[in-house]
Amino acid sequence: MYSSYSLIKLLVCFYILCIQVLIRSVSSLNLTNAYLHHKCLASQGKYKQGSAYEENLNHVIDHISTYHFRDGFKHTSHGDAPNSVNIVFQCRGDSYGSKCGSCYATAVAGFRKRCQRYKGGIIWYDQCFLKVSTINTPPTKMDYENTFPMHNPNNVNGDTQLFDQNMKDFLYELALKADKPKADGSGLLYYATGEKVLGKNKVYAMVQCTLDIFHCKVCLKWCIKELSKCCEGKQGARVLGTSCNVRYELYPFTRT
Repeated sequence: MYSSYSLIKLLVCFYILCIQVLIRSVSSLNLTNAYLHHKCLASQGKYKQGSAYEENLNHVIDHISTYHFRDGFKHTSHGDAPNSVNIVFQCRGDSYGSKCGSCYATAVAGFRKRCQRYKGGIIWYDQCFLKVSTINTPPTKMDYENTFPMHNPNNVNGDTQLFDQNMKDFLYELALKADKPKADGSGLLYYATGEKVLGKNKVYAMVQCTLDIFHCKVCLKWCIKELSKCCEGKQGARVLGTSCNVRYELYPFTRT
C-alpha cells in the first residue's frame, strides 16, 4: 500500500513522463521554421536609403505587421510607379494566427538581411514565404519562374517507380481536394493534407496555393510534374514557389 508521499512522488513522475512524451511527439512532427531558400530580384534594381521606395516599403511592412493573419495570407500594394511596392505573404495552412505573425517577422528580417537594398526579393521558410516586388502580378498569371525543388538524400526501399507513381496519384487526389469550396462558402480551400500507406511506406503530404490565384489545381499539377523530374524515389521532397507548393515525407510534418 502506497504512503501519501509515495503516491505524490508517483504522480509527479507520471506527470513528467507525460510531458516528455508530448515534447517527443511535437518534435517528431518536425514543426520547425527553418530557412529554406531566397532569391533577390536583381532585375528590379536597388533603392537608396531615404528614397520614396524605402518609405513605401517600410509602410507596407509595418501595415502587414498589424494584420491578425487569421487566414495566413496577405497581398497588398502601396505607392505609385516607379516607387510602388507589392508584397505577397503566405503561411503554411497549419500555421495561421500568432505562429503566422511570428513567421512574418522572421521573413521580413531575413529579406532585409539577405537582399539588402534590393527592391524585390523572395524568401522561403518552412512555414511561410514572403515576396517583395515592384510588380503586382495579376491572379490569372502563375509564377512558374520563381520555384525550386528540395529532397531528402535517401531513397525509399523497394520499387521506386511504383512508389513515385503512387505518390503522384496521391498528390493529385490532394490537389482535387484543395480545389474544392470551403464549408462556409467563403472561397476555395487551396490547402489539403493527408496520409496514406503506399506499399511498405506510410507517407504524409501537403499541397497549398496562394489565396489570390484563379487556377490552383493547374498550378499544383505543374508542381507535381516538377517533383517527378527532380526527386524520383526520394523519401521526402517538395517544390516551392510563390503561387503554389507541394510536399511529401515519410513522417508527419504538419499540425493537421
